[in-house]
Amino acid sequence: MLIFFDTETTGVEANDRICAIGIADEEGVHYELIHPGRKIPPAASAIHQITNEMVADALQFGASQSRTRLKALNQSGNVLVSHNAPFDIAMVAKEGIVWEGEVIDTLKCAKALMDDLEGYSLQFLRYELRLYREEERFFADHGVPLAPHNPLSDALHVKMLYHYLLDLADHEKLVEISRSHVLLMRLPFGKYAKRRIEEIAHKDSGYLRWMLESVVDMDEDLRYSIEHYLRNG
Repeated sequence: MLIFFDTETTGVEANDRICAIGIADEEGVHYELIHPGRKIPPAASAIHQITNEMVADALQFGASQSRTRLKALNQSGNVLVSHNAPFDIAMVAKEGIVWEGEVIDTLKCAKALMDDLEGYSLQFLRYELRLYREEERFFADHGVPLAPHNPLSDALHVKMLYHYLLDLADHEKLVEISRSHVLLMRLPFGKYAKRRIEEIAHKDSGYLRWMLESVVDMDEDLRYSIEHYLRNG
């Protein structure tokens, strides 16, 4: 079974927790607010529009329907599909659920299969790939309102993106890409943004080495790619 999944959280640090979950699978759709056990900072609310008042009476994850549903879905034969899957899986692992099935990371797959785009966020891809042309019907078919950064709405956009990616690679290839490092061609940010990393390694390798030392939360595929081009430059 394919499980399209998204979380919204209080942030991205080690002590941050889930405040909402969205799941879409063949059994239907599921959305739930989760009491994170800590305050939701304004910076997080500004993204997903979930406030402390909204989760005040919500259940914590351990008592939630989301936990029950994920525990039932956590089987080796199921495939979790998420945009930036390592983050979502890590957030669920903090709550005691270690995912046992295969994983498709649509973020990693998009980077690997479309290396010339200006961005790879889910909302950017929604417009870049013109998924919005079909979303009104698609969301109506699922009985879900369109609301970017709502986890259920985002889970359905992940489903749309997955089907788009199937035109570029089959399901097994998407699983394979998600398991491995992706060799990125271009630098996504910084003074050489959108320039080829291989070119930068030849012309200004010191800048790339500085990035490796200074950017502590660097994407693992970007770190892998910079190290590759420095090693082989």
